[in-house]
Amino acid sequence: MQNLSSRLQIRDLRLIQAIHDSGQLAMAAEQLAMTQPAASRLLASIERTVGSPLFVRHPKGMIATAMGEVLSRGADNLLNTLEESLREAHAVELGRAGTARVGAVTGGAVAFVVPAIQQLKKTAALSDIHIDVAPSDVLIDGLLRGQYDFVLSRIPSGIDARLFTVRRGRVEILEFLVRKDHPLASQQKVPLAALTAHEWLIQPRQSPMRQAVDEAFMARQIPLPQEIVNTTSLLVMISYLTSTDAIAPITREVADLLRSGKIDCGLVSLDVDDQIIVNPYHLITRRNQALGPLAVQLRDLVFQRLAGEVSEPGL
Repeated sequence: MQNLSSRLQIRDLRLIQAIHDSGQLAMAAEQLAMTQPAASRLLASIERTVGSPLFVRHPKGMIATAMGEVLSRGADNLLNTLEESLREAHAVELGRAGTARVGAVTGGAVAFVVPAIQQLKKTAALSDIHIDVAPSDVLIDGLLRGQYDFVLSRIPSGIDARLFTVRRGRVEILEFLVRKDHPLASQQKVPLAALTAHEWLIQPRQSPMRQAVDEAFMARQIPLPQEIVNTTSLLVMISYLTSTDAIAPITREVADLLRSGKIDCGLVSLDVDDQIIVNPYHLITRRNQALGPLAVQLRDLVFQRLAGEVSEPGL
């Protein structure tokens, strides 16, 4: 019985299962596309390997011995597991299952990654998809560490862009969110200079959004806001804005989501007389990185949306 598992093959297990289920050697042989003599010889070989009879032969068929019952149950479990594994592997090969890990800046996640995942799930219900929203420096670090298949991000200064394959993405247009009864909410064409009198919630100074805001204000010789709360958390921003007269610059995609009615948080965008544009983020993978079929599908769906090749109903 030593090393028995290494001496029994898949065809042996299939024969044991077939004889047990049918009770007939001839029927088992037919199911396995074997001749009856070949099946008889194979069973005899299995019983010599096991060192014990597996079936008792009688005029009406074959009945499993105690050893045969145990091996039949084991064969059934192993073959079912193998069959399920093969189906799963085939689904992975076709991109209908498997794992994909994505990181994105907030606007890219809302506008492109989420709709792409929803589209992918229609044909890949078994897929295991992970998405993180973070600043670009965190995303690129995670990509280099192998934590993501791809990211929607900017490449921070000091990082060698030759490490990546880059597909051009989108710029981000900023809007300024406030609670709906904010003193500036009802005004038309609010000048940028009027925003500095209020408290701000904004991403930290090294972030592309903060840099774009600072550069825009300095280019127009407008004093920068003095009272600032630094945060990258959308939840913190929403909570803070709803109970104060603070202002938060946010990407248009996120602003559209918050005022769409799908999320009722009582926030509106100010009608500002000028526009601030943040440098573009891109769809980035590590150069020469091999992606699984599911990740490739998701990446391509995201890129189609970035490239404007997908139109949403009603747009």
